[in-house]
Amino acid sequence: MLSNADHTLVMGILNVTPDSFSDGGSFLAFDAAVARGMQMAEEGADLIDVGGESTRPGAEPVGSEAEIGRVEPVVRALASAGILVSVDTSKASVAAAAIEAGAVVVNDVTSLADPEMAPLAAHTGVGVVLMHMRGEPRTMQQDPRFDDVVSEVGGFLVDRAQWAVAQGIDRERICLDPGIGFGKTASHNLDLIASGVAMLADSGHPVLIGASRKSFIERVLGPIPFAERDSATVAAHVLAIAGGAAAIRVHNVVEGLRSARIADAIVRGEAP
Repeated sequence: MLSNADHTLVMGILNVTPDSFSDGGSFLAFDAAVARGMQMAEEGADLIDVGGESTRPGAEPVGSEAEIGRVEPVVRALASAGILVSVDTSKASVAAAAIEAGAVVVNDVTSLADPEMAPLAAHTGVGVVLMHMRGEPRTMQQDPRFDDVVSEVGGFLVDRAQWAVAQGIDRERICLDPGIGFGKTASHNLDLIASGVAMLADSGHPVLIGASRKSFIERVLGPIPFAERDSATVAAHVLAIAGGAAAIRVHNVVEGLRSARIADAIVRGEAP
């Protein structure tokens, strides 16, 4: 479902929220959200990832009904236009509504912690993204610690993938995401990009990396506005592609697509 057999996939971020860290409130209105999703598809995004609950550090949870109200109409409109859509949610009820509206992938930051999520994914045959997060959004950045972040994150995700297969989810429909910025320090994030991607890719599952505009960039470069972090995002994602990443999740589709195509041409040894 998220294979990069032909090229690295570019997933466009569409936050239908008032409080996401980079673009919160910009696309909360239905018309604005659909227009942005259409724009990203026209720019070349392979998939539009629609989320109705912020998972930024310190974010407060959102009820299922409110989340469904935000994402379901947008997913339906984009899917009806022939655009591939994923839903960024950890709630099975939200995922079910989005799948009914046309979503083909569930991007779950909790790796199917909701007991109803795995049966739903198995029954519907959608792709799933299993992500690693230490703690929860409200608390995840409060002194995160690992003895060996690469082996611990990798081991967790491989175990979750095996568990998901045992629940009836097809192995080829499972993608792994080490969760850049989710309960990790800047050093943890850099280590995961430098060597964690390759470890996860060796599992045989496609790997998704979402480094777009995240705070570790500011830890390296110093204070820098969100909108000016795209070139740094490109550097992180290109190195992840070199390490075996199958997909990147981005705010800026144009820059993400261009950089991914150049990285593909170099890594694969041939121009498109």
